[in-house]
Amino acid sequence: MFGRIRLRLTLWYVSILILIVVLFGTIVVLGFRYQVTREQDRLLAREAESKQGIVYGNEPGGANTYSTNSNQIGWTVLEPDGRLLAQTNMGLSLGLPDPALLKETTRERKTSKATVTESGGGVRVLSVPVTRSGEVIGVVQVAQSHEFVEKTVDNFIVRLVPIGLLAVGLAAVGGLFVSGRAMRPVRDAFERQQAFVADASHELKAPLTLIRVDAEVMGRRPRDREDQEILQHLLGETTRMDAILSDLLLLARLDAGETPTVRETFDLTTILTEAADRFETEAAVEGIGLVVDVEGKLNATGDREYTRQILGALLDNALRYTPTGGSVTVEGRSEDGRIEATVRDSGPGIPPEHLPHVFDRFYRVDAARTRKGGGTGLGLAIARGLARAHGGDLTAANAHGGGAIFNLSLPAAPRH
Repeated sequence: MFGRIRLRLTLWYVSILILIVVLFGTIVVLGFRYQVTREQDRLLAREAESKQGIVYGNEPGGANTYSTNSNQIGWTVLEPDGRLLAQTNMGLSLGLPDPALLKETTRERKTSKATVTESGGGVRVLSVPVTRSGEVIGVVQVAQSHEFVEKTVDNFIVRLVPIGLLAVGLAAVGGLFVSGRAMRPVRDAFERQQAFVADASHELKAPLTLIRVDAEVMGRRPRDREDQEILQHLLGETTRMDAILSDLLLLARLDAGETPTVRETFDLTTILTEAADRFETEAAVEGIGLVVDVEGKLNATGDREYTRQILGALLDNALRYTPTGGSVTVEGRSEDGRIEATVRDSGPGIPPEHLPHVFDRFYRVDAARTRKGGGTGLGLAIARGLARAHGGDLTAANAHGGGAIFNLSLPAAPRH
């Protein structure tokens, strides 16, 4: 139990750290991308500045095409009306000139920038105005593939990911250590509680046994009817206390993992039939129909006696909550490599607010809903503990037409 809690705490620590690492990494990557893009813009701005002389020196209408380029940067020089003054082959391949940016630059009289998508991928474009006496007399557009930024960012991520994985790994190790330290006081307190419950149960069983023996001896020669009733009540309460103490001892052994289990192959159909037979008389007396529906032979792997005890607890619970004239159905089937036994009753069902707690110790649904009143609140907790002790599980749900469903799942026996 504590191992599962420790694992959950560690997973919680690691999950929080992963969330922090992802958020921090996303912010860092976006910031780095922004800085790289700004650096690219500065590079393009310097290139555009070096080409402004073409606007001042060329005669109107004299367009020239250049094949040279630097840093894979393409450029084009335009008049405000869009007539070409000069350009590079690289500029053509990068989609220059860009009419939309030309209009924006001419209108706003300031540098415009954008990342546009071409057939070859993203392209970063700067459109820089060339002015004279406050009037735009030309525009220089420069462009470079955005692949430069993407590769730089990708290389950064490749280096960042191992750091993040290392941090998560260290967090997992640290989480195990911290959760172990955090669970130590709880574990010690729980072990002391287990020892107390076990010792107290053992100590109380002895005097209870003596009280019962004495009461039985006195009951053989009662003086009057009132004494007989008192003795019967005493014997009944002694039996009830003895059952509670036995349940507490079993729970203590389950918590400590000291309950011996036998892994064997057995036919669940036989166990279901035997369990139903044990409760058939009680069901008939209470006017409750008891139906057994199985698919045939169901070979399961687990502890035969534990399974018998679990089904007994489920049938007792079902009969307790089923009104006179109702029915309890016991079903067995094989599904997805598991052998399942289901106990379904036609009672009032489990209120939704109680459903998550039906397997809690000493937890009882309102006794007024039961036909015979509540029990000790330990039966279902013990049943699930026994189911899990030998590789199975026990779940509860409400049926669509009313009533409760308890499902016992066991590993299927391997086929030879």
